[in-house]
Formats: sequence, structure tokens, C-alpha cells
Amino acid sequence: MILPLENHCAIVTGGGSGIGKAICLQVAEQGGAVAVLDINEAGAQAVAAAISAAGGRAIAIGCDVAATDKIQGIVLQVVAELGAPTMLFNVAALMKNAHIEDTDIALFNRILAVNLTGAFAMSQAVLPHLIANGGSILNISSMAGHLGLPYLAAYCASKGGMVAMTKSMAKELSNRGVRVNVLAPGGVDTPMLYAPYPDVTAPEVMRLIPLSPIGVTPPEAIARVAIFVASPASGNLSGALIPIDGAST
Repeated sequence: MILPLENHCAIVTGGGSGIGKAICLQVAEQGGAVAVLDINEAGAQAVAAAISAAGGRAIAIGCDVAATDKIQGIVLQVVAELGAPTMLFNVAALMKNAHIEDTDIALFNRILAVNLTGAFAMSQAVLPHLIANGGSILNISSMAGHLGLPYLAAYCASKGGMVAMTKSMAKELSNRGVRVNVLAPGGVDTPMLYAPYPDVTAPEVMRLIPLSPIGVTPPEAIARVAIFVASPASGNLSGALIPIDGAST
């Protein structure tokens, strides 16, 4: 599907790899300008360089979304260099498998800070531009957020919170021309999928981890859905939770 994105500017967190990278490349292929944000600045720069080499418009910005005091300045930089954003993709995420009793509270809070608080702070900073120019927010959650998976209490909490946050924001912004939706992928072929499980893993618990009957999804397939949902092509779609998990849930 080719969408007319020539007059659009997208901010993509976690844009240096995986789903975020695929979204950046596809937005640029369809004419949109892209701000590639990632805590791995070298990864973000590589993606932006690839877009520029192909004739697109992109900038790379090192960004830890958990450093919420820096986000407003980053958004102002995007506006100055690329124009006002019309699409925000909250993709940045942190995940670590661990037994409940082995999950350090500092790690728990860090996962929430990146996956949930960071997405809220980024949405908050971009919102005035979306209201002024019309636009949308697309959050990347996970089937873990509504199904629940073992060894991922913090990750599940953050992704479940993202679903609830999306629905709340969509209702609040419904009369201000801003749409908010959330995707819930299952297994996606990124490094996160292959994160190691704890050393002692009970077989009966492992049976609770669903495997897609269709197979692992490439990030490019998630990106195609994400861009359609975030673009005006999806019409009045807002407040929607869209699973992409091969019928796992």
C-alpha cells in the first residue's frame, strides 16, 4: 500500500532498530520526513543516513525517553529541522525476563519509565502540534499487555498500562482532531524475541507462553499496519487495540 505522506512528519522512538527502524524506512519511502529517536544514537544515525542516501528527509537524535525533562527540547528540535510532527510512533521499549522474586525494583521502575511513562511524556510534548495540524499517535504495546506472560511482570504491566492509556487519551482527544491507537504484536523477529529465560524455568509455566500458529512476524509487516493506522487513510479509527499475533490471543 502506498500512502501519500509527502506533507507528513513522523517522530519514531526506538527508531534505530526493529519495528521502529522498519517504520522509519517505510514512512520515508512514502514521502514523509522522519525524526529517528533512539537511546542508541549510532543506530539512529545509521537509519537516518540510509533514508538520506535514498533521497528522503530524516534526522537522528539520541533519546532516552525515560529522561522526560529532555523530551520537550527534542520535539522543538524536530519542529525546527523537519516541521511540525503529524504522526508519533511510540515504539521504544525495554524487556527483561526474570522470576518475580529476582526482579529488582529499580529494574521494574526503569521498564515502566521507558515503556509507559516515556510514551506518555512524548505524547504530551507532541500533542500541541498534533492538535494544531491534525495528526495521530500510534503506540506499540504487546500481546503480553492483555494476555500476561510469565517472567515478564514489569513488561506486562507497562504494556497493559499502554493499552489503557491509549483508550483514555483517544476518548479525551476525540473532539480535538487527534486519534490515538495501539498495536499489540505477538512474536516479532527482533532481538527482544530471543531474550533468554531464567535458568530455572518450569515446563508447566513455559506452556503458558503462546506460540503463534502462523509464525513469527517480520518487523516490516508490523510497520505496514502501524503506518496505515497512524495515517489519515485509516479514517476515524481511534481508541482501537489491534492485535497482530497470528491468532495467539
